Amino acid sequence: MENLDTTSFEKAINSLNSIINRYKKENFDIDIRDAVIQRFEYTYSLAVKMMTRYINMVSPSEQTDMTFNEIIRKANRLGILKTDLDKWTEYRQKRNMTSHTYDETVANIVVSIVEDFKDEAAYLLEKLK
Repeated sequence: MENLDTTSFEKAINSLNSIINRYKKENFDIDIRDAVIQRFEYTYSLAVKMMTRYINMVSPSEQTDMTFNEIIRKANRLGILKTDLDKWTEYRQKRNMTSHTYDETVANIVVSIVEDFKDEAAYLLEKLK
């Protein structure tokens, strides 16, 4: 079985972690909050791509277009996720809200789940390695 290149995913998680730590110290700075949201967006996208690639590697017969729910359920069955479909659906909903982060309330809702997501992404990365 080929190796899955997780370099970009690892860099994204490190970048997300870095800005989260900065935001904890400077949570009054909306520019830093916006950076947290942006890094969440691309780390989330990479997480789903990495899951899909992994599934395609270990189950080549399932290389059809899987829905989001199918990807998460399969990744869960493979033991590479820390949480379940409900939590990943919440991350997805928050990711979909990011285009509305000009709204202060929405931005704060999105940023409130980012640290949990970062822990989930780090768990996924460890399992993929």
